[in-house]
Amino acid sequence: MSLRHARVLAAALGLAVVPGLQAADPPRAWLERMSESLATRNYDGLFTHTAGNQSEVMRILHRVEDGRSVERLVSLDGSGREIVRTPEEVHAYLPDRRVVLVEPRKEDGSLLKAVPAPGPELELLYELEARPGHRILGNDVRIVDVRPRDQYRYGYRLWLAEDTAMPLRSAVLDAEGRVIEQIQFTRLEMPAHIPASAVEPSVDATGYQWIRTGRRGNVRVASVAGWRVRQAPPGFRLVASRFQALPGVPVPVPHLIFSDGLASVSVFIEPGPASGPIPREHATLGSANAYTTTIQGHVVTAVGEVPQNTVRDIASSVVPESGAPALDAGR
Repeated sequence: MSLRHARVLAAALGLAVVPGLQAADPPRAWLERMSESLATRNYDGLFTHTAGNQSEVMRILHRVEDGRSVERLVSLDGSGREIVRTPEEVHAYLPDRRVVLVEPRKEDGSLLKAVPAPGPELELLYELEARPGHRILGNDVRIVDVRPRDQYRYGYRLWLAEDTAMPLRSAVLDAEGRVIEQIQFTRLEMPAHIPASAVEPSVDATGYQWIRTGRRGNVRVASVAGWRVRQAPPGFRLVASRFQALPGVPVPVPHLIFSDGLASVSVFIEPGPASGPIPREHATLGSANAYTTTIQGHVVTAVGEVPQNTVRDIASSVVPESGAPALDAGR
């Protein structure tokens, strides 16, 4: 993966018994209960995250008090990377780069990767199925399959605990049904109380560079970014736009976010290089794909946990709005 794509990917980057949930309930009910448990319960777990040939062990802690949640995700591979999500912001600590990336918190749920959150039009874009599965960590399991109805999105398979709807395992599947990314818990506890100290960062960020994004909330594309996508793949809609700070880029750049209610794609428009256009470039990391091209003197990168053709089609469809301001890179 190129440094450009690594930079963009870094910026684009979340349990008690559930009453009334029955094995015969429809798949969507299982997904909704899963999202509720992830957002509203205390849990502390270890899981393995696998993408391609790379595996990483991580710890996640989720603490809820007075209806407000704080979450901490820690890499145990020796890099020291941590993500802490407060009720207002998400802080990504990157010790190897001495950088802290900060952006507004946009939703509830969990920092867990490969766990989809159901949107209002889920059944229009995906086919859902639930069936019994084998036990995991001593729990009876309900398997929920989320199959895309076209080639623009990935599928998911979730192994949910029958009594909690907690995702004990989750996989992202390509068009042939192959696993391209997954998480699997090796330990999961759901204590009644988690101390506040457990979700505080352990990284000493003294002397680090702090990079913050724009304001919280959605803003019209024309007023913030001055760019639009002529035609997004079916089901994808613009859900947010803002100016985004990127490591190594001297000015904040337009950032457009498209979603189908389950998958999302971020589009970044950077100042073009002084030496002329850069070649079209594709990169893959697990289930995440990135595609970069040059459009009217600007470098456009689309990145998301979607198939290659989706990021390519979105990036290639970017056009400036009438009167869009030029980005000055200071070159």
